[in-house]
Amino acid sequence: MEKQVNNFEDKLRDNSLKLTGPRQCILNYLACNRDKHLTADDIHRLLLQNDEKVGIATVYRTLALLEKLELINGIYLEDGCVRYQLMDTKEKHEHHHLICEKCNRIIDMQDDLLERLERQVNEKYGFCVKNHKVKLYGICKECGQMKD
Repeated sequence: MEKQVNNFEDKLRDNSLKLTGPRQCILNYLACNRDKHLTADDIHRLLLQNDEKVGIATVYRTLALLEKLELINGIYLEDGCVRYQLMDTKEKHEHHHLICEKCNRIIDMQDDLLERLERQVNEKYGFCVKNHKVKLYGICKECGQMKD
């Protein structure tokens, strides 16, 4: 987490921005919950529960800034809510997501199954893929075991 905070500070400084208390708090909550996919409302609720006086508008602005600086990923789903997750600096591409259509659970999928396809696209079209986002929809194991 220390590396992400330093990276954040560097990126802010490079863009003539400051590391404010609210920005630091929001980044910390994302870092401490890296296995979760949090909405702006989730983050705001966590801040309030811990007596952090940060308004919802500040949360939205900070999340937009973090995404622009490529420190977090926004996962855009059809329900209109964006979920955020700290970017892993070791990943070549954003990881893929499995989305349960029953419980709306989001499962991170670390396997990059598209490397072969990327090579073929490069060879055939001369197109160099820099990133991709994959969301697979279905039913998670837990929901699949439940009887309707």
